[in-house]
Amino acid sequence: MSIDSSLIGTPSSTPIPTPQSGKSFVRMENLSKTYPNGTVALLDVNLTIREGEFLCFVGPSGCGKSTIFKMITGLSGPSKGTLDVFGTTPKEARKQSDIAFVFQDHTLLPWSTVEANVRLPLELRGVDKKTQKAEAERVLELVGLKDYMKVLPRQLSGGMKMRVSIARALISRPKLLLMDEPFGALDEITRQTLQMELLNIWQQNKEMTVLFVTHNVFESVFLSTSVVVMTPRPGKISATIDIPVPYPRDESFRTNAQFGELVREVSAALEH
Repeated sequence: MSIDSSLIGTPSSTPIPTPQSGKSFVRMENLSKTYPNGTVALLDVNLTIREGEFLCFVGPSGCGKSTIFKMITGLSGPSKGTLDVFGTTPKEARKQSDIAFVFQDHTLLPWSTVEANVRLPLELRGVDKKTQKAEAERVLELVGLKDYMKVLPRQLSGGMKMRVSIARALISRPKLLLMDEPFGALDEITRQTLQMELLNIWQQNKEMTVLFVTHNVFESVFLSTSVVVMTPRPGKISATIDIPVPYPRDESFRTNAQFGELVREVSAALEH
């Protein structure tokens, strides 16, 4: 991905990653998935994802976005083609604890405190309790919820629950963060706030690569370094659209002309 030098702005702006600036993290070659009932979910998907990218996937329901995520995490295997994650198989990559997943549903344990929910991945790995507590404090401070460690999920708003879910994903310091429509059930104001917070977290963890599924074109343009547009089933990649706007991004980006142009470009790709 090349960058127009006129878009760089102030010297403090952070350029978006380019294919030359990061090593290959995920590589798909002629990736296809056919389910036992004969449904062809994916067909000949080719994509290389680089370290440090923030990639958004958009497309109609049933186009295979979530199927790609399941295969990256090793929960499902391809019918044809190859898929490498960190240069190895998805199942081997998952054993390294370098992949984290955030769902649309926060999936918090209702009987456990915020701290206990966030500590769970480290607890399951047998990490000592002192480290668990320190890491929980670190990630909860990152998402602005350090003062809510002893609170139960039922006492939190929807946006706060999603912050806890994100903190739980971050506690393992993942190299690859997969997010499957995490903000889809939230109101627009909360959604935009969490978009900004997510970008801030990503900027503080520059080695982390984020893959983000959304049905919201505006969200995809605001967040990502590139938008991957997928076709209706069987899912194929119809376009990969670079978002040549440096970080950090702020709310003014949503209202400028370039944002509108990029939204139209992604929308046009979806229509075709």
